[in-house]
This record gives sequence, C-alpha cells and structure tokens, in this order.
Amino acid sequence: MKIAIACDHGAYDNKEQLKRKLIQEGYEIEDFGCFSADSVDYPKMAYPCAKAVSEGRADRGIVLCGTGIGVSIVANKVRGIRCAHVHDPQSARLTREHNDSNMLAMGGRILSQPQIEEIAEIWLKTPFSNEERHQRRIAMIAQIEEGTFDAE
Repeated sequence: MKIAIACDHGAYDNKEQLKRKLIQEGYEIEDFGCFSADSVDYPKMAYPCAKAVSEGRADRGIVLCGTGIGVSIVANKVRGIRCAHVHDPQSARLTREHNDSNMLAMGGRILSQPQIEEIAEIWLKTPFSNEERHQRRIAMIAQIEEGTFDAE
C-alpha cells in the first residue's frame, strides 16, 4: 500500500517518526513535506498530498499539523477525499468501516507519538465494511461534491 504523508511544522517530528515506522512495516511512502521544523503554511503540503490520493497516485494519505484541524479542512476541499480528523482508536476504526475514509488527519500537539502510531495502524489495517447503508451515504457525499445531491 502506498501512503502519501504530509505535515506542517507543528507535527514535523511526529511525521518523521510515523514515516519511519510505516516504512519498517512495509508501506511505501511519498512524503509531501514539510522537511524541517521551520514555520510553513500547511496548505502547501496538505493539498498536494490530498491530490495524490484523489488522483490514485497513493492509496491513502495521512496529514498532520498542530491540531489536525487545518490539514483536514484542506484535504476535504479536494474532490474525492474523505479525510477524517481522528483523536482515538475507536474513531480510526469506525471512519474506515463506515466512511471508507481515504485520508487521516491528526494533531501533533494534541496526541502523543504512541497515540499517533496506534491510530494510524488501526486506520490503515481496518477495511471498509461495504455495508449497503454506508455505500449509500458515501454515494451521497460524492453527489454533494458533484452538485447533484437532492436532500429531499
């Protein structure tokens, strides 16, 4: 599985440690930065990372910043991205099972490194349930993106 990964300065060390762990576990990683702890603007990294997932150049993506909020907002602006901002293992599992999320956002200033690694591992290993109700809801999300959704 190929994973696109990106962060801002608020989670640089977290990204680097997570990247090493994922490589050790056999994942292929494409790193979209940042590449130091110097202050940067997170859209410059999160957007290309999300584009790689939306275009099929990566199977999934993981984005990190200080809180995880900014990078999740950016990722979710890209058509076809379902980025889940996650703080706990149960949400990591459920967003894969129910939402078939293709990107994960986490906060380096909110979570410890062991928590980040546990959440990422659960998220990466949990399959989508393929239940009809979840497929139907994901299809509705796609219709919203296309401008064809009718809530009635």
